[in-house]
Amino acid sequence: MGFYQEQIVPLLINVAMRQGKLAEYRRRVVPAAEGHVLEIGIGSGLNLPFYSHEVDKVIGLDPSPKLLSMAQHQVRPTAFDVEFIEGTAEAMPIESASIDTVVTTWTMCSIPDVRDSLTEMRRVLKPTGRLLFVEHGRAPEARVQWWQDQLTPAWKRLSGGCHLNRQVEDIIRDAGFRIEHLEKGYMRGPKPMTFMYEGRARSY
Repeated sequence: MGFYQEQIVPLLINVAMRQGKLAEYRRRVVPAAEGHVLEIGIGSGLNLPFYSHEVDKVIGLDPSPKLLSMAQHQVRPTAFDVEFIEGTAEAMPIESASIDTVVTTWTMCSIPDVRDSLTEMRRVLKPTGRLLFVEHGRAPEARVQWWQDQLTPAWKRLSGGCHLNRQVEDIIRDAGFRIEHLEKGYMRGPKPMTFMYEGRARSY
């Protein structure tokens, strides 16, 4: 990885993820987490203030040392422990069936092998565990899909591997999850970047 990917992209991600319009999604999704939580792609830790007292511990996984350093500054005295792990979602150093809740927010777009990562999420979740997610991805309209497909190759290089055109709902289901609740729709902004999938799922 070069200087741009290691130093500049994390700063851009931090700025982009601080948008106020994303906070409403965080407020709806993150407080539903409980027990031992694994947050995939914790980034600079912007979800940490939204966890409730139903959480015992948050394990934050991210491949970027710079983002994990930023996340450490988000930790405040809370009722739950926080642990940060540098690693990839495709091979998590987490014990099987040890996690009550997996949280992903705007993360599946940039995981190189998102299907392997979802297999890992199923592995680490307890049989009663849940996946909570809010992700952007493939839009329903053909014209927007065309733009997503055209823009994604360049967009990936500029934004740390982010795909605009992943069909999040299908990817989650194909990985062996049963989606219990799902809301889809556009957020304000350019349509190729702003079609959101928000929901929760359990393993079959």
